[in-house]
Amino acid sequence: MNPPADADAHLREQVVSREKLLEGRFLQVVRDTVRLPDGGQSYREYIQHPGAVAIIALLEDGRVVLERQYRHPVGQVMIEFPAGKLTPGEDPLVCAQRELLEETGYSAREWAHAGTMHPCIGYADEAIGIWFARGLTLGQRQLDEAEFLDVITATPAQLLDWCRQGQVTDGKTLSCALWLQNVLSGDWALDWRAQSAS
Repeated sequence: MNPPADADAHLREQVVSREKLLEGRFLQVVRDTVRLPDGGQSYREYIQHPGAVAIIALLEDGRVVLERQYRHPVGQVMIEFPAGKLTPGEDPLVCAQRELLEETGYSAREWAHAGTMHPCIGYADEAIGIWFARGLTLGQRQLDEAEFLDVITATPAQLLDWCRQGQVTDGKTLSCALWLQNVLSGDWALDWRAQSAS
């Protein structure tokens, strides 16, 4: 349960001004001048992100669909759930369906929105919607230009073991593993819906 908005007044900061530091093709970096709760002033530099989705795709035999992809900022190949960024105005479910098909070749009969995560709250406004997909059918991948990745599968137990051993360190995948574990145990329920024809 969320407290009333005024209950957090002693914690909130007010934006006084904003300066754009970098405008890239994908991300922007800004510096906000903020008024602190005690009346003082400070600065907050952060990345503005268009938002994204991550997909937990469940195969009939209980395995999940994962990817291995080189990630330049950390300089290594990472194990991840399929994911991708929203285009301006795009419905998150449509984005999830598109990204799953493009990256893995799978389409799903049913979808369920699990929740939203904020992976980097100290320096980015990115929000990632977590989606579950089931009733999978494999088709042809449609990778973007300059996109290279391997599609792999794992049992939930294997995935959780990789998380425990430090083989999976991607934040969204760790969060999705928590969701997967709780959904499979029956502790967290999902509201499944059929994929609409588009």
